[in-house]
Amino acid sequence: MQKTVPVVDSTQVPLMPTTRARADKWVKSGKATPFWKRGIFCVRLNVEPSARNYQPLACGVDPGSKMEALTVASAKHQYINIQAQAVDWVKKHLKTRREMRRNRRYRKTPCRQPRWNRLANKVRLAPSNKARWQWKVRLASWLSKIYPITVFVVEDIKAISWGGKWGKIFSPLQLGKEWFYHELEKLARLELLQGHDSAELRNKLRLKKSKNKMATVFSAHCVDSFCLAYSAVGGQTQPINQDLLLVTPLRFHRRQLHRLEQAPGSIRSRYGGTISAGFKPGSIVKHPKWGLTYVGGEMVKPTKKEPNSKVISLHSLETGKRLTQSANPKDIKFLTYNTWRTNTVPA
Repeated sequence: MQKTVPVVDSTQVPLMPTTRARADKWVKSGKATPFWKRGIFCVRLNVEPSARNYQPLACGVDPGSKMEALTVASAKHQYINIQAQAVDWVKKHLKTRREMRRNRRYRKTPCRQPRWNRLANKVRLAPSNKARWQWKVRLASWLSKIYPITVFVVEDIKAISWGGKWGKIFSPLQLGKEWFYHELEKLARLELLQGHDSAELRNKLRLKKSKNKMATVFSAHCVDSFCLAYSAVGGQTQPINQDLLLVTPLRFHRRQLHRLEQAPGSIRSRYGGTISAGFKPGSIVKHPKWGLTYVGGEMVKPTKKEPNSKVISLHSLETGKRLTQSANPKDIKFLTYNTWRTNTVPA
């Protein structure tokens, strides 16, 4: 259970968080309305707040190649620790798409001529690089909508510079992080710390960091994001809240006219897309048997009355495991749209 609850006013402006007991009292009296914001329980005030006093809130951001870490804290409280899986599958998908496209060009079938390169001589981010940094911006924007964050403190990543033409300005990492910093400055003030600065601060606070980078513990990544937030607001020298909120982005597949590999009988079924039997993939739904789940793909399952009837797959919100592949869309109740799944790990 969350120890603190984010609060927004009637116009969705974030206020200072409150305790869970006080939030429950507001809900029972009708003073506030509860709602969920991407895995975080929040309340929305139905009346004008008695005061709008704000404390400085810092969000420490520790970017990584496999895991991201974010911590929102003030001088007196440590509100939330997030460990998110990085988006690292785009490059592989682009390679597969490129290979399939080149194979189609050798077929003896009519096809259009390739377009001219409309992105030539333009500064742009590679798709895989942009997907990585966009994911970080989405997490920061999500938190800034429920917490009155005043400053983002980011551990600056050093880009490899070879000099000459392929110098730092041509580095994909440098271009990506500069775009990321520019987007963060639209949300709040931005401060940068070098890697050795955060390491010195961690040693000063006598905090240990785990060597297992894939472990779902506070000392793996969130210990660094805590130190980054502490550098801006000060306060507690030891983490008083080591609970983690694990965030895993859902992997959506673009529409393919047929699967890459055919099934027995030379059958290539349709795959991917933005709609599964009327539901958007990733949407949180309620099923009478499986409870709260999220929507996956669809499959045609003909019957005598409906030859083109479709069924959809449902997945667990905690593990992402597929629970069923033949759920009837008529038995499902739509709750909300969703693009990632969350899971709480206590300290």
